[in-house]
Amino acid sequence: MSLIETRGLQKVFRQAVKDPGLAGAVKHLFTQRYKDKYAVEGIDLRIEEGETVAYVGPNGAGKSTTIKMLSGVLVPSGGEVLVNGLVPYKQRMENAQVIGAVFGQRTQLWWDIPVRESLSLLRDIYQVPADTFKRNMDIFTELLGMEAFLHLSARKLSLGQRMRADLAAALLHDPKIVYLDEPTIGLDVAVKHRIRDFIKEMNRSKGTTMMLTTHDLGDIEDLCERLVIIDQGQIIYDGKLQEVKDTFARERTIHTQLSIPIPGAEELFRDLPDVSVERPGIAGNDSRTKGATGAVCDQLTLSIRFDRFSCTASEIVKRLMSHGEVVDFRIDEPGIEQIIRRVYDGQLDSAALSAAGKGSA
Repeated sequence: MSLIETRGLQKVFRQAVKDPGLAGAVKHLFTQRYKDKYAVEGIDLRIEEGETVAYVGPNGAGKSTTIKMLSGVLVPSGGEVLVNGLVPYKQRMENAQVIGAVFGQRTQLWWDIPVRESLSLLRDIYQVPADTFKRNMDIFTELLGMEAFLHLSARKLSLGQRMRADLAAALLHDPKIVYLDEPTIGLDVAVKHRIRDFIKEMNRSKGTTMMLTTHDLGDIEDLCERLVIIDQGQIIYDGKLQEVKDTFARERTIHTQLSIPIPGAEELFRDLPDVSVERPGIAGNDSRTKGATGAVCDQLTLSIRFDRFSCTASEIVKRLMSHGEVVDFRIDEPGIEQIIRRVYDGQLDSAALSAAGKGSA
C-alpha cells in the first residue's frame, strides 16, 4: 500500500448565487439559490514512502484543498483517501502524529514566547521522547542556523528566521510525511538555499516523504523528482520531472561570442532540423551591421536555438569553429518554468500532458 493514496477524491463547495446590491441581498433571504463549485474533481494519486513530489498548478486549481483533505482539515465530498493507512478526517489525532506541515503564510509558533519554548511545547503535544527531541534540536539548530534566534519570540523574527523555525517545528516529531506550502515565499537567495539543503537532507537521512506546493520553480527543480500538475480540480500530468522536460522543453539555446564575424552564419545550419540563428542587437560594437529589419545587429554574437533531440550542442559548435574562432559560449538548458507558464496560460494541450504522464509512469 502506498503511503498516500486517493481514489476519485472530490471536494464540492456550495456557493450562494445573489443578485447585486441591497435588493439582491433581500431577495436571497427569501429565495436562496446555490451552485456547486468543484474544487477537486476525481483525483487519483499514489505517493510512495521517501518520494519528493511537486504538486503544482494555477491559483484556484485545487492544490490547497487537496492538502487540507490529506491533513484531515477538510472532509471530502466523495472518493477515498488514505494516509499511512489512516482516513485523515476520521482519525485526525493519529494522522497528526505522522504528518508535518509548513505554510508560508502562517506559523505554528506561539507569537509571544521564545522559539525554544514553542518547540518545547510541541514536544509535549506530540509526546516526543527526550532523547529524540534533543537529537533533533541539535541537528536542526546546526542545519538551519537557529542558534542566533532561539531565544527570540516569534513576533521578533524575520521572515527567513520564522520559516526556518517553522520547518524545525514541522519535523520535530519525525513525521513520515511533510506538506510544504510555499516554504520559501519571500525569502532571499541565501535563506532559500539553506532551507532547500535542509529539506533534501531530511529526505535523504530520514526518508521523509515531501509533498511540495509552490510557485517558486527553483524549489521544484532543486527538490523534486516527480511532478504532479493539477488544473481545474483535475490532475493533468503525473510523472517524472525529467520526462515532462524532455517532452515539452526540448529547445536549447547556445549563445556564442566569435573572434571575427562569420558572414552568412545562418546558411551553416540549413540542413539541420529545428535550428534557428539570431543576432542580438547590441549598440556600440565595432562589428555592427544593419539586419534585414534595419535593426542594429552584433556580428560577433550569435544565439542558436535547436531541438536537443534533433542535433547536439557539439555539432552546432563544430560547424561554427570550422568557419571561425568561438571565443566563448553558454548553453541555456530547458527549464520547468516554460511548462508551468504554459499550463498557467492555458497554452498546453492537457491530452498531450496526460499522455506524457502515462508514458513516464
